[in-house]
Amino acid sequence: MTPRPVWSFRPWVIAMMAIAMGLSLIAVFVVIWFRFSAESRATFDWFQRLTLLAFFGAVLWILYRMATVRVSAYDDGLLIRNVFRSYRYPWTNVKGLRFSPGDPWLQLFDAEGNRLGVLAVQASEGARASHAAKELAAVARSHGAGGVSRK
Repeated sequence: MTPRPVWSFRPWVIAMMAIAMGLSLIAVFVVIWFRFSAESRATFDWFQRLTLLAFFGAVLWILYRMATVRVSAYDDGLLIRNVFRSYRYPWTNVKGLRFSPGDPWLQLFDAEGNRLGVLAVQASEGARASHAAKELAAVARSHGAGGVSRK
C-alpha cells in the first residue's frame, strides 16, 4: 500500500496551458494531414510517417509531463515531480525552501548545498503559489526541515 501524502500541490496554470497546447497540436496535425491531397499523403514513406509520429509523440509526452508536475510531502520526506525527472528527499536532507518575489519557482536547498527548482510551485500561479510555499514550509518545519524565507 502506497502511503498517502500529508500535503500535495499541483499547479493549474501550467496544466491548463499544456492541455491546451496538446489539444491544439493534435487539431493542427490532423487538419494539416487531411488537407493534403491523397496524392501528397502517398508521397510520405513509412519511415517519414514514423518520424512524424515519433516527433508528435515526444512533444505530447513533454506536455503531459509538464501538466503533471507536483510536489508532495510525506511523513518521511518530499517527492518532487518536475518535467524530466522526479526527486525524493528525506526531511533530513531538506535544509531550506525559498520563494522570493521575482523567483520563477520555489527553490529547495539540500544538505549538500545543491539547489533544485520545484516547478510545481510557480510564480505564474500568483497568490496560490505563495500560499502553497508557506504551507509547504510549515509542513517542512513540522518534520524538522528548513522553511521558506521570503525577501
